[in-house]
Amino acid sequence: MREANLKATPFVDAHIHLWDLERLRYPWLTPPFSADGVAGSVETIAKTYLVDEYRADLANWSLAGAVHVDAGAHPDDALAETTWLEGMADASGLPSGIVAFAPLNDPQIERLLERQAAHPRVRGVRHIINWHPSPAYSYTPRDLLEDPAWERGFASLARHRLSFDLQAYPHQFAAIAAIAARRPDVPVIINHCGMPLMAEDEGFEQWREGLKRLAALPQTSLKISGFGIVDHAWSVQSIRPYVLEAIAMFGPERCMFASDVPTDKLYRGVDGILGAYDQITGGASDDERRALFGGNANRLYRLGLVL
Repeated sequence: MREANLKATPFVDAHIHLWDLERLRYPWLTPPFSADGVAGSVETIAKTYLVDEYRADLANWSLAGAVHVDAGAHPDDALAETTWLEGMADASGLPSGIVAFAPLNDPQIERLLERQAAHPRVRGVRHIINWHPSPAYSYTPRDLLEDPAWERGFASLARHRLSFDLQAYPHQFAAIAAIAARRPDVPVIINHCGMPLMAEDEGFEQWREGLKRLAALPQTSLKISGFGIVDHAWSVQSIRPYVLEAIAMFGPERCMFASDVPTDKLYRGVDGILGAYDQITGGASDDERRALFGGNANRLYRLGLVL
């Protein structure tokens, strides 16, 4: 069966989170919990999640590596999170790479990037910039793309050989594309398929047009993941147009699949998530699927894994 062949293919998970609620502070995983906001209530995942549980979740897949993306720890704990992850990787082999947190508009951004980049597995930085006119959708109180200090911080990534993990909404893509075009030496890795607001009128068109601007830049790539955040009840049928359009825009050499666990376990199990991507890309060649499920993450995040 093709599914069995895929499950024997090395999988490099391009986007995971690990957290220890006894070690670090995670404001978004701290009571009281509310169903308001983009993700809904996160109470069911507000418990320590470490490598052993992650490996158990991926038991049906040939896990070859994983990229840890900043898990929303308190900003003052960002360096402590990276140090903790490095120690875990030394002991367990995971994560293979780290995307750390750094606020790009911080006046001390050069020092922060220097300290993060000193860790051997750090490959990039994420600073979530999702802004929306509706407070229910916004992650930030203002659009950071309008802040010149943020763009200066973005430019600083190149000096430290760091990529940028972009989590933003489609209506922000024109602005980020203009910034990225001025800094072609900063690789940009788009999170969660560009976070299309699927329930909005003309949401697909706004997503497609915005993503085209980013796809036109050669330093960009895309993670296909996180659909549960924008559509808690997604199905294979509902996400199929987004997955196929994204791969058509970026090409199979600039896209990668990710589980986004444990966050997306709020909405579906790992086998359901990865099985959906398997089903949707059933018409792709074996080489393309190997790239989408492992090779691209290994290359774009410079992991050096032998697959």
